[in-house]
Amino acid sequence: MACFRCGASDERYNTRRYQPKKKTCRKRSFLGCTTFKVGDLLKSEEQKLTLSLRTLDGGKEVGIIEVSRMTMGETEDGVTDNVTKEAQEQKCVLDCECPSPGNALENNSPLFNAVFKNPISKVYRFPAADKWLYVREQMAESILSFHIPKELISLFIKEDTSRIQELKELGELSPHWDHLRQSAISQYEQIVIAYQETLAELNKLTGSYFKPSCSRGEKTLEFIPVNLHLQRMHVHSPKRKDAVYDVITVGAPAAHFQGFKSGGLRRLLSRYEAEKRNTGYQCIYYSTEHTEKAKEVLSSINQLQPLISSHADLLLHSAQQQSSDSLKESLKMLSEKTEEFVHAFKDQLVRSALLALYTARPSCANRRTSEPSNSEEKPEVQQTNCPPPVTRQDSIPHHSEYNEEEWDRAWANVAMSLNCIIQLSDRLLEQDGHSKQSETEGSVADVITSHNTGDWHEQLYPLVVTLKECIEEVVERAKKSMTFVLLQEAACGLPQGVVLNQRRDMVFSQALAGLVCGFIIKLYTSLQDQLFLLQLHTVGIVAQYEGLLSMYSDEIGMLEDMAVGISDLKKVTFRVVEATSDDLHPVLTGRRECCTVEVKVPTQMFEQLPEEIKGGKLMKVYPILFNVGINEQQTLAERFGNISLQESINLENLELLQQYYKSFTEKLSPDSLPQFQTATDLKEMFENLQQNIDAKKKKNVEILWLAAAICRRLNGIRFTCCKSAKDRTSMSVTLEQCTILRDEHELHKDFFIRALDCMRREGCRIENAQKNAKCRKYAFNMIQLMAFPKYYRPPEGTYGKSDT
Repeated sequence: MACFRCGASDERYNTRRYQPKKKTCRKRSFLGCTTFKVGDLLKSEEQKLTLSLRTLDGGKEVGIIEVSRMTMGETEDGVTDNVTKEAQEQKCVLDCECPSPGNALENNSPLFNAVFKNPISKVYRFPAADKWLYVREQMAESILSFHIPKELISLFIKEDTSRIQELKELGELSPHWDHLRQSAISQYEQIVIAYQETLAELNKLTGSYFKPSCSRGEKTLEFIPVNLHLQRMHVHSPKRKDAVYDVITVGAPAAHFQGFKSGGLRRLLSRYEAEKRNTGYQCIYYSTEHTEKAKEVLSSINQLQPLISSHADLLLHSAQQQSSDSLKESLKMLSEKTEEFVHAFKDQLVRSALLALYTARPSCANRRTSEPSNSEEKPEVQQTNCPPPVTRQDSIPHHSEYNEEEWDRAWANVAMSLNCIIQLSDRLLEQDGHSKQSETEGSVADVITSHNTGDWHEQLYPLVVTLKECIEEVVERAKKSMTFVLLQEAACGLPQGVVLNQRRDMVFSQALAGLVCGFIIKLYTSLQDQLFLLQLHTVGIVAQYEGLLSMYSDEIGMLEDMAVGISDLKKVTFRVVEATSDDLHPVLTGRRECCTVEVKVPTQMFEQLPEEIKGGKLMKVYPILFNVGINEQQTLAERFGNISLQESINLENLELLQQYYKSFTEKLSPDSLPQFQTATDLKEMFENLQQNIDAKKKKNVEILWLAAAICRRLNGIRFTCCKSAKDRTSMSVTLEQCTILRDEHELHKDFFIRALDCMRREGCRIENAQKNAKCRKYAFNMIQLMAFPKYYRPPEGTYGKSDT
């Protein structure tokens, strides 16, 4: 017997029958298949259809199958569907395929269809205590697998093109610095050309919405995540509210095309930073924090200057209309943005970079070379003021002829100009108030006198022009100084820094595509959950990644890439915007160091969101990674190798998860979190996780189980990754699904293993193996599985030789 939920009357279902597997045979024999329409079943008088089973070619009839309609929660006789002892003794774990996209996703709304494609669905019936559980397992590809990388590559091209223009506008430099600038521009141009070619190739691709595991090493697909899918389980129980559990399955974000001969990003970046600091480069050394600050300042310039100019124009428009309320609002916005602008540039890095840029000008270089006599008379001054530009500097030298007070005066003029505008506006508003009072209380002469205040626009215009000129001066100086800092980063890192940045871009692109997919499905599922929405804009959301990579060979490099790529996701923020058309594809804005994803929601749903979210408040993400290797290579690493990388990653991310929970409890009540059947306290779960990480037990998969459970308790987004997200990932997500059924939905304990084997043999994940490797088998052999933890072993007949 197969059970399923009926969809629309025109939807078609396909059923396949197999001969039961014998103990002496690992494979089942295929008997036949048939299809039917839901409408035909509903129209039949007896609510029953008798269908012929035929071979795959449709020729030979091999038997018959009976399909009947039955209400969920009832038996065929219409009575309550209680589980009897006799029923428990039967093998009642069965499935039905739902190949039609229309019936695979339970909530077939435009929101889901805009993101997920080519769904596969399987339906099961399991015994649970005194009732039946109806479980719909779904797996779907996502258009975001390609959409997000293409958006991100476009953003990279725009950012690097802007950087090239900034370097060209840096002004005249001494020959040494000019040579470094030309080299940096050349490198940026090569990156832009390479990214443009990659984007062009991706735009040519049509059809599939996912990158199969066999294409991991293809150059044109290096920005695309491997085998990205939504794995969803919808549980229906007659006595409980329906529940939905989602996991995003994706291959570990890693630069497979570049390879792992020298390790991954975590090791490469550490080595690169040490070489920059210890080797005599022909540039000034700036730390990673300094270069990130420089990019932040440049981003602030690009954002704040147009805003200030716009608010200043609005202020003049309000003055021209002599609208008091409008003038107050415009003045408030102008003051806030200008103060934010002044604060952004009151940084020691800007001041020191201005001095460094001054020493790199030709006038300073010529002055040093044209005064040899001074070097003999005052060697100390020569040594202090003008060090040769060809030697590396750990800090910016002081130059006696450079006037640092010029920079202080520049941004101080901005503050003074704003104060003048505020004072004049306050005076005009005060006079306007007296004027209105005179109109109601005073004589005609008083009214005439009160209106003699002059034109507001005429009085404010010169001050607004002065403010814009002062801001332009600050922008010009700050922009050039920060560009000079970034020139040092580019010059110091040539050429290995370029390769590393490209690798980081690729890994980040893969990680971001999965994150956006997870965030959108979580948001769409929880649009009616006000407590979740409150948590989202108040604290942010946890994105918990489960890694199954071993500490052996190439997978060490993969984990090093993955750790950096997931950590970089903390630079990502989300904003929910109202959709103005049927296009619900997310849009990316910003830059590498601060990327914002705009998620579109239809107007009707957008209006129901909290005011903070509707107002454009940015929502943070807290990426967390826990990794435990489970295969035979991990066994070798634990016995003969080194698994310190895994241990350090788990410990670091435990601290990050604890920080998030502390932030949550400081801002919100724990009662706002979802309630679960298991009554274990969150603090106790954190303590257990800490103990398991500290225990350094071999293949301690309980770390993964606890981390996943804590993530669900915290309303987080779940991700599961291995090298290809095909084999080990399938074992993990099916185990997680059955564990949830057991712990949260009272799956009968005697059917836990049966349910697990059924999902792995007949469920969506074996279809994932078919999609990736063209083979309905997991890529394991018996010897490998002997090293696997017990619950991560597939049933007999489902594994064998397969490309992975």
